[in-house]
Amino acid sequence: MADVNRGNRPLSPFMIGPYYRPQMTSISSIMVRITGIATLLLALLVVWWLLAAATSEAGFAVIDGLLRSWFGTLVLLGATWALWYHMLGRLRHVIWDFGYCLDVPVSEKLGLGMFIGATVLTILTVLVV
Repeated sequence: MADVNRGNRPLSPFMIGPYYRPQMTSISSIMVRITGIATLLLALLVVWWLLAAATSEAGFAVIDGLLRSWFGTLVLLGATWALWYHMLGRLRHVIWDFGYCLDVPVSEKLGLGMFIGATVLTILTVLVV
């Protein structure tokens, strides 16, 4: 068997630090996953709100009061950003599936554009609603 020195090399590319530098493409991909989970939690919040509206007035007052508070406004603002970001991430993957924008510099610009686009779309959503 070959003598392999396994102690002098990194075990995983996910070891942030001296072995791996986070890139825009990896950060934007991780953020798409995080916003997908946040969107699922938002859906559960909407279901809770609808069930409370359908079942009891007191239950609806609790969740509606929470959503209309400053904390609820902050949560809904973050959820709006997450929805837009996740949508733009899915759009980016569709573009990649067609074979476009696969070069690293273009992919990095798309990743930055997703952050900027989600922020701009969130601001527009707040202004329209």
